[in-house]
Amino acid sequence: MFDLLKNKLSAFVAGVTKKAPEEKKEEIPDKRDFTPELKAITKVRALFEKEVRLREADLRESLCELELALLEADVHEDTAKKFCEEIKHRLLSKSVPKKSVDSFVKETIRHTLKELMYVDQIDIIEKAKSSQKPFKILFLGPNGAGKTTTMAKLSKLFSENGLTTIFAAADTFRAASIEQLEEHAKKLGVPLIKHKYGADPAAVAFDAINSAKAKSIDIVMIDTAGRQETNMNLIQELKKITRVTEPNIKIFVGEAFAGKTLIEQAKSFDNAIGIDAFIMTKVDADPKGGTMLSILHELKKPIIFIGTGQSYDALKRFDPEEIIERII
Repeated sequence: MFDLLKNKLSAFVAGVTKKAPEEKKEEIPDKRDFTPELKAITKVRALFEKEVRLREADLRESLCELELALLEADVHEDTAKKFCEEIKHRLLSKSVPKKSVDSFVKETIRHTLKELMYVDQIDIIEKAKSSQKPFKILFLGPNGAGKTTTMAKLSKLFSENGLTTIFAAADTFRAASIEQLEEHAKKLGVPLIKHKYGADPAAVAFDAINSAKAKSIDIVMIDTAGRQETNMNLIQELKKITRVTEPNIKIFVGEAFAGKTLIEQAKSFDNAIGIDAFIMTKVDADPKGGTMLSILHELKKPIIFIGTGQSYDALKRFDPEEIIERII
């Protein structure tokens, strides 16, 4: 019995003191390699010429890697294919010094993506300052995307630039929505116009605009109920708010990592109400950001800010170069 206990104790001690093997983590490369593999014909020509004319066969692997990189970054499938076709066309249309093939390919990819992402930007602060008061902003988008918090962040930014704001709690549909906006209003010292739940959202927004006029407040920020593009009753309600308030700008707030779903939602909202600009939230949870690339290319509407956290300061101007850098 003593020997049995001794053996068990020894085994226990050995198990405790023995260093557990480290769990092998799966290594996922951050970026794919787009270096072209020159085929024999191209290599032979390069022996006798200073410049190389790339052939489609030379680029097959590179373009495949690029398309995979775009898809992995949540770029819409159709957008990824269009980008790759355009990049292939540009790469095949020029001769390049044979010592610079790799850099030529990478720079062509980078430059083309930037060009295809380009849309005219909106400086909302300058636009608000130069417009007739009150400047009216309508926020729309699906449930859970962070419209209310984004409103609060943007209000703080306006305040830092010498502009006053008022909140219209026109989301009279979702439980606790008014209280959530009211809490932000208290923390920021922003006046709030609210009605009871179930009230006409357009009436709330109308009252906020009149209050802004009476008190010489610069900007009216109108919260709305999160709605899916398939809910036609709520879409009609949103159309009514738009008719009544005639907003200066309509901002769609969406989650950066929502991918194809966000693209389809945004297209439906744009067709029904019209979108002027985007603010993308939860970018800190999106490792690549390809959804934003798709939005810029497919909807041709600017992304004016991105949300990078929960604090009121976690709002920064969108820079397309950052998205390209994540992918390329």
